[in-house]
Amino acid sequence: TPGPYRGDSVATSEIVYSVPGIGCAHCEAAIVAEVGRLADVAEVAVDLDARRVAVSGDRIDDRAVRAAIAAAGYEAER
Repeated sequence: TPGPYRGDSVATSEIVYSVPGIGCAHCEAAIVAEVGRLADVAEVAVDLDARRVAVSGDRIDDRAVRAAIAAAGYEAER
């Protein structure tokens, strides 16, 4: 496949998710803990005001990130 996209993984990039259900420090901590466990994730940044989660790293697996956010108790949209 041409370009950085190959299947569900993205080579060295950032994916931003809308997570409407977040709004407190507990939400942020839960998401950072779950998503941060994924092997290829370098950084997780949560913007509570915008209700967005930015995930960066090498070959990010979109399905794995969504599953991790769901494991924290929230639903992610792109």
